[in-house]
Amino acid sequence: MTAQDDFAGAAPFEVRRPGAQTVPFVFNSPHSGRRYPDRFIAMSRLDRDAIRRSEDCFVDELFASAVTFGAPLLAAHFPRAYLDVNREPWELDPRMFGDALPSFANVRSPRVAGGLGTVPKIVGEGQEIYGAKLSFSEANDRVSGIYMPYHACLRQLVTETHACFGIGILVDCHSMPASIRVGDAGVRPDFIIGDRFGTSASSALTEAAIAILISLGYTVAHNKPYAGGFITEHYGRPAHGLHALQIEVNRGLYMDERTYRKSRGFAALADDLARFIERLIAVAGIGVETPPLAAE
Repeated sequence: MTAQDDFAGAAPFEVRRPGAQTVPFVFNSPHSGRRYPDRFIAMSRLDRDAIRRSEDCFVDELFASAVTFGAPLLAAHFPRAYLDVNREPWELDPRMFGDALPSFANVRSPRVAGGLGTVPKIVGEGQEIYGAKLSFSEANDRVSGIYMPYHACLRQLVTETHACFGIGILVDCHSMPASIRVGDAGVRPDFIIGDRFGTSASSALTEAAIAILISLGYTVAHNKPYAGGFITEHYGRPAHGLHALQIEVNRGLYMDERTYRKSRGFAALADDLARFIERLIAVAGIGVETPPLAAE
């Protein structure tokens, strides 16, 4: 069986589109997938609850209002524990495989060392996923069958948006454990905005995103401990009018991390995120300019 067989009859991801795209934004939720194939569960040493510890639960629903404001939303249905598209395509841990990896595999990245490669080794606080070694063909099927089409779709959305509006703004949506603390005082942030330390988006866009969230009453951190992963780094090219922001939402605001159920705060947070999206769209045209054309 292959990765495509794992999701037979159900697409591994989908684009939720407005009737017409009216704003230069693309929203992406790459870690909120919650369809765990039976074959994958059989390969794992974890049960169906424990394996969800890396899942960005309900993030696609939290940002669903983006579509009503005229922006497409790409959402994964495959889980992050199965395949992480916020990595390079071949960040693989050789200790996970029973056969040799090809020379093009990146086996030495910090993310691989931490067990969080393209095919992750662990979930949560270091819980190993697999009870036996995998074959490289397993990783190859997942990358070729799902990772590559996912990024082809995301790339097309961003490219089309840039071509239509002259700029393209990608908002990469994630969640973080409620236990996260930042700074010497150990403050618990409600949100973390990442822009790869100013390299993936204009400072005006980043500052606007942070200011809007603060105006809504939230505590916001910038870049630490999450500055953005492969998606933010790969798609953000501010000098070319392509901006990418990563936004991390504290799970304690909207869910019970033990039961994986929405809390009473979910609806209020979703409403606030709708306000955030609306205001960010309103200021984007002011603060994020199309770069000037090069002189011929």
